[in-house]
Amino acid sequence: MQTFLKGRRVGYWLSEKKMKKLNFQAFADLCRKRGIEVVQLDLSQPLEEQGPLDVIIHKLTDLILEADQNETHSVLLVQRVQDYIDAHPETIVLDPLPAIRTLLDRCKSYQLIHRIEDCMQDKRICSPPFMVLNTECGPDTLEQIEKHGLTFPFICKTRVAHGTNSHEMAIIFSEEDLKGVKPPCVIQSFINHNAVLYKVFVVGESYTLVERPSLKNFPAGPAGEETLQGSTLKLVDRKAIFFNSHNVSKPESSSDLTSRDNVEGVSQPPSDDVIRELSRSLRQELGVSLFGIDVIINNLTGQHAVIDINSFPGYEGVPEFFNDLLTHITSVLQANSADSPPASGQPKGLESSAMVSTAPSLTPTPGSPGCCSMLGKEASSSSWIVEGDGNLKSPRQRLGCNSAMSPNFQQHCVSTIATKASSQ
Repeated sequence: MQTFLKGRRVGYWLSEKKMKKLNFQAFADLCRKRGIEVVQLDLSQPLEEQGPLDVIIHKLTDLILEADQNETHSVLLVQRVQDYIDAHPETIVLDPLPAIRTLLDRCKSYQLIHRIEDCMQDKRICSPPFMVLNTECGPDTLEQIEKHGLTFPFICKTRVAHGTNSHEMAIIFSEEDLKGVKPPCVIQSFINHNAVLYKVFVVGESYTLVERPSLKNFPAGPAGEETLQGSTLKLVDRKAIFFNSHNVSKPESSSDLTSRDNVEGVSQPPSDDVIRELSRSLRQELGVSLFGIDVIINNLTGQHAVIDINSFPGYEGVPEFFNDLLTHITSVLQANSADSPPASGQPKGLESSAMVSTAPSLTPTPGSPGCCSMLGKEASSSSWIVEGDGNLKSPRQRLGCNSAMSPNFQQHCVSTIATKASSQ
């Protein structure tokens, strides 16, 4: 047992459903074997009475969403957590509440990933353009869509990236289909990817790559256009398809929507160094440790495209999740151990941990730090991309932001394939 772990206290708050799904009690038992005390937090009571705490692990997404809608009880509970964090900046929070709010908003998370990609300057990455629709479609909607670089077909998603409704999506093939779109929502160009989705589950410096079924390929261009198939002109007549992304990407999913009968072009798994750098950049930019990245491979170009980012996902198909989580907690506690005793001992100093409890603003004002400054480069005084624009970029956004990778970064490759594709 590492001696610096003895007496450390980890508090956690998860919904009953999340705890059962993860079998979180097994993680608590694993921690106790290492000398770490694990405490289930009761948000109905002052956290000061349940502390002191070295680490807080939480999945407060439901409460945060309710609080942001001014639901009184949730406002109180979230504020209680934030008050404790503010009073104890030495406490490591997995993950910071401002960062969670960013990942709950698809527009903000897509802005972030486009900024990171430009900083990386890696031609192997090209995430799809996107746009936010805040009002019913009008006469100039199609013009705005084209201006933002979107092409038919595209995916329509809720702006909120959490909850049952967040999985309800639609494939829009034509201007006529737009009439059925209910704002506010985010639309994102659809990229053919041979019906394979790669879910990247990140835990600190470790990640696990899991292959899942996804949407089949569709002809490019709006419905109603003639396309050349072989030597024959064929009229493309398609209607909007409404689906639940959670059901589509279940390991055992098999339907016409996930058919691989028309697989063509590039079929390959993501590159390890691309995924490693993407996850490192997200961790550094937001201060997050527990998140998932949905990646597809463009079957025409072989480029990686990030289509969603999720806070504290389910980690299905990740057998080493608890070990990875404990390794990460051990790492951050060890980093703090030289400066501060365990929470169960004398109070810690006021130095902030490496995993701070605040996140950077995603809409920097002129002269404020942006992605590149946070990743080690000087920021431009120009504005960053504006809300709903996944295509336009700052003149100086393409600054190099790469830095040395940690030698401890691990990859666990796990396959839960329910399709015919090979993981090789």
